[in-house]
Amino acid sequence: MLHLSRKMRFLPYLLILPALLLLFVFKLYPIIITLRESFIGKNGLTLKNFQLLFKDSIFWNSLMVTLKMNIVIIPLQIFIALIFALLVNAPIRGIGIFRTIFYLPITISATVSCLVWNVMLNPNSGVVNSFLNYIGIGAQDFFLDKNQALWCIVLVASWIGCGYWMMFILAGLKNIDPVLYEAAMVDGSGWLHTTLTITLPLLKNVLLFVFVANTTSNILLFVPMQLITNGGPQGSTDVLMFEAYLSAFKYYDRSRSSAIVLVLLVLIIIICAFQAKMLNEKSDRGAGKA
Repeated sequence: MLHLSRKMRFLPYLLILPALLLLFVFKLYPIIITLRESFIGKNGLTLKNFQLLFKDSIFWNSLMVTLKMNIVIIPLQIFIALIFALLVNAPIRGIGIFRTIFYLPITISATVSCLVWNVMLNPNSGVVNSFLNYIGIGAQDFFLDKNQALWCIVLVASWIGCGYWMMFILAGLKNIDPVLYEAAMVDGSGWLHTTLTITLPLLKNVLLFVFVANTTSNILLFVPMQLITNGGPQGSTDVLMFEAYLSAFKYYDRSRSSAIVLVLLVLIIIICAFQAKMLNEKSDRGAGKA
């Protein structure tokens, strides 16, 4: 029996081995290859790839476009997802219909969604411009306007993603003990005060996960740029991930592409670490006040 129990100790590790292998093959191994191609040249270890990259005006434009887009899209998506989750968490009859409606966009592939939105926002024959003309605003260029194209992509990506992040927040809301809300109601706490003092602090871990996952997803976003704008007009939607894609598969410059991807990886780590620190500080302040 003792011999059998010793064998059973290795069973959990055996069960997670396939997942660890997949993680290594599809996550860790590409990072190792990226590091090798970024730092190793014909004569060994070198920083030449980064020296050339940091002198490239196209890279700096892509970095600024990436930061500008994510400064808007990350808080926007999480705020909308939080509002959606709070709405569909209400215990009223038929609320499941609204959960389905909010979640429906994520069930459509990103490719199809982008193509549909491109047709809807077509400057000449799109249904959106037809509606704008009808109400007297006038037709817009949308993806063809350098001042509007990036924000149209933010709209498309948010339409796709908000329902997805809503489900994580909703799962967190379902784990909050209803007794806490009943006690707050007895104390005369309003909806806003209850949300700020009870709901959000108890959602800290869920929100941290959503922030990190959302940041990673949006910093690596490039499907709308590839399918709709091709980085234009005038580089206004040329984010870093799309520039890395062009370097690798159009210009066949894998060293430059790997260097850009490494910059993206560092950028994600910095932003996620900042988000984790901010959420932990807010949680500590809330605990101190309590």
